[in-house]
Amino acid sequence: MNHFWTSKHPINGLRHFVLVNKTKEQDKIYVLLVSAIDNEVFLKITYQELINSDYWEKGWLKLSKSESISKGYVEYKSICKKNELNKIFIEDDSLFNIS
Repeated sequence: MNHFWTSKHPINGLRHFVLVNKTKEQDKIYVLLVSAIDNEVFLKITYQELINSDYWEKGWLKLSKSESISKGYVEYKSICKKNELNKIFIEDDSLFNIS
């Protein structure tokens, strides 16, 4: 099985992905693909969708930087930063403090 894949269209601005896991659920095989550049960009699709679609190429295609990392990635990261949760601080005497 090929572990390296290139998306024909940017996914959150990125195109190069690694197949990191394969699972079977309800008689279907699913794969987890993670971006080679940012592990926060990932997706889960069926194996059939991966190998039989017009959206994926086996291996990593040689692309220019602007093709492999589009401005959509910058937009995605700025949205993620806006939606970031504030840190939660737990007092030392809290029942939930496990440190």
